[in-house]
Amino acid sequence: MSRFTARFHSRTLRTALHALRRNIMRSALTTLGIIIGVSAVIAMMEIGNGSARAIERTIANMGADNIVVRPGAAASGGVTFGGGSANTLTPEDAEAIVRECPAVRIAAPVVRARAQIVYGNRNWVPLYIYGIAPAYLDAQNWQPLAEGEPFTEQDVRNASKVCLLGQTLVRELFDGISPIGQEVRVRNVSFKVVGVLRGKGANMMGLDQDDIFLAPWTSVQRRISGTSLTDTNQSARSNQSSQTNTPDSVYPGQVNFYPIPSPTQLANNPTLVRFVSVHQITVAAQSPQQVPRAMEQITLLLRERHRIRPGELDDFNLRDMTEMTRTMASTSNMMTRLLLFVAMISLVVGGVGIMNIMLVSVTERTREIGLRMAVGARGRDILRQFLVESIVLCMLGGALGIAIGRSSSLLLRSLLDWPTELSIGAIVAAVGVSVSVGVVFGYYPAWKASRLDPIEALRYE
Repeated sequence: MSRFTARFHSRTLRTALHALRRNIMRSALTTLGIIIGVSAVIAMMEIGNGSARAIERTIANMGADNIVVRPGAAASGGVTFGGGSANTLTPEDAEAIVRECPAVRIAAPVVRARAQIVYGNRNWVPLYIYGIAPAYLDAQNWQPLAEGEPFTEQDVRNASKVCLLGQTLVRELFDGISPIGQEVRVRNVSFKVVGVLRGKGANMMGLDQDDIFLAPWTSVQRRISGTSLTDTNQSARSNQSSQTNTPDSVYPGQVNFYPIPSPTQLANNPTLVRFVSVHQITVAAQSPQQVPRAMEQITLLLRERHRIRPGELDDFNLRDMTEMTRTMASTSNMMTRLLLFVAMISLVVGGVGIMNIMLVSVTERTREIGLRMAVGARGRDILRQFLVESIVLCMLGGALGIAIGRSSSLLLRSLLDWPTELSIGAIVAAVGVSVSVGVVFGYYPAWKASRLDPIEALRYE
């Protein structure tokens, strides 16, 4: 029975192909609508996916998976000094975040400063002077460098006088000369340039990301900021000049194991001392989707480390780019859906063309249909034959459309450097849509042919 069924279907397919070959030009023109529609779907989806990936890379370059941990607000005598004025974050917090938060990939302490950079007879005040750990470069997608090599953890431990420069600093200070190996002065402290960062341009706020000076955070904190055990918010320093936060005041109940050095000792020996505070901790989650989970884990960990009781407010703040990421992703998805909708219109037009041609074919072959019925063909056999013809037309059109769509996207990428990306889902959907169009728009003509009266069909002129 199965062999008979297979032979029957094979004969039906051969009959359909023979009928299509009798009018090759008409069949080709009939499939043109499907070819255009499927190729438009493939090309638009690949262009849309490429644009979406490009937007995602842009967002990632801006730190879509980044979380910034900042200290909370310090207060004294009923006066609050603003966010970041408390000294509650330490490098040990960053180490603990990486070690104990599975959703976190990188955590790097950061200290900030504001100073003039001098090279020869040129000077410049950059937007950012950051003291960082090497992991910060990975978190901010600054690897690999445009030139030179990044500093190491050994440089951080030794508070080495090495630095990385952004493209804007290189342009303003060196005027076309390679800065690698040169020395720049920051508050009369010489830093050797070991690397140049890749250009990033402006961020979402319009600020120049390349106007930046990076050095080991220990060097910035002790050689530029001029602080040792602790540091305070710059805007609150004048209000807190008589107050000095020590490890005991940050975490009450701890014993201060380290003697506080005199100002002369600090100036002559700016060594790394435990329990220093940092301005922020830059965290990179395992992926942008892991950001909410990472924030939860960081919050629980820091509350435990900072001995914050249930019901008490956090002494730190977390900031991420979720809203911006969501907005840009929704814009990209909306554009992709719009392109797909426009391409689907072409498929509908092609389907209407197939229905029209199949109705004409039924009219032309009325006597043939009557003769087949007269020799024993049943209505479902006629229905199957015309339905197979419609599906074969759409499948051929779909195959050609896939080839043309892929070629168009590759040509667009090579000629215009437009980002495109192969979409297997779009190809599978195009095949499914081709079959569906053949069934939907070919069913009515096939049904009409199967309902013909054999006697009336044989009399048809």
